[in-house]
Amino acid sequence: MAAVLDKHAELGARPIDELSVEEARTQPSPADAVMAVMEEQGIEMPAELAAIATRDITYPAADGSEQPLRVYTPEGEGPFPLIVYFHGGGWVIADIDTYDASARALSAGAGAVVVSVEYRHAPEAQFPAQHEDANAAYAWIIENSGSLNADSERLAVAGESAGGNLAINVAINARDAQLTQPDHMLLVYPIAGNDMETASYQSYAEAKPLSRAAMMWFVENVFADQSQTADPRINLVGRDDLAGLPPATIINAEIDPLTTEGVALGSLLEEAGVEVNQMTYPGVTHEFFGMGAVVPEAKEAVDLATTDLRAAFGSDAAQPATADASSDEVTDVEATATDGAATTADDGAATQLEGATEPAAEDSATDQ
Repeated sequence: MAAVLDKHAELGARPIDELSVEEARTQPSPADAVMAVMEEQGIEMPAELAAIATRDITYPAADGSEQPLRVYTPEGEGPFPLIVYFHGGGWVIADIDTYDASARALSAGAGAVVVSVEYRHAPEAQFPAQHEDANAAYAWIIENSGSLNADSERLAVAGESAGGNLAINVAINARDAQLTQPDHMLLVYPIAGNDMETASYQSYAEAKPLSRAAMMWFVENVFADQSQTADPRINLVGRDDLAGLPPATIINAEIDPLTTEGVALGSLLEEAGVEVNQMTYPGVTHEFFGMGAVVPEAKEAVDLATTDLRAAFGSDAAQPATADASSDEVTDVEATATDGAATTADDGAATQLEGATEPAAEDSATDQ
């Protein structure tokens, strides 16, 4: 993890809150940093990921514009289970290219067609444009699943950070509008609240690659007024209507301002009768999920996610190896966040994590 953050700094990444939107969109991302580390260490894309076929198409967004979709298809005949995936980026930066690694890994691990969704970005299109596009994409993908070699009867939604927020909101809308409902939700460090004074926000206000100042920058660009963050689509932890949603896998990083709200969302879902498998990975930061080629915890998190997805789809080898995350371990990690102490493999790694320059791309997951 420290190697990736240090490499990101070497590439010239600056704190996002110091940049214009255009600068933030064009500067090196954590994805670029991982690719550079892989090149230095002679690491190639795993064969199972390279075997995933991709093709680019479009869908009609909520405003009538055409937005990109990237379809990831595993080897085999199909039809395959279907995962509708929403990338992160605070609804401002990043795109489906930036998050190629996550979508590719989910397709390979779950044996599913993954459709990675692009949506309108802020500030050009402010809230709730992204949520409206996400619902439009979900409906279009299900309607056209046959042409994608996908089976919408075996269906999941997934997303990271801002995309994790979109994923659960799509599931809520599907429930309320009586649309085809997903069998599972994969929510990776989702934006789930609007309180920037939580325990993890306080402990990791200066964390990298996502800081409190970066989150404030996103809010300023996404919302016409900060009061809009109280909308239940954003403040999920303030809702009391989460019953009836599909089972969820929630993955959090310890060194991340969003950890507290992610754990709280899991607890609220459980209280509402939703089956939840929540895991907080120690010693890693926001954006770690797509870094499986260089960060072991990322590979573990993807394995957990795809095991749960296979179980939801009724696929072979569905018995989870790590799916029953220890509640004691999760509680201990969350307590660590409250105390402000980063649990890392050793003190040297902790020092490196604290010293790396903050990357600007809040949600730019890695390419491998």
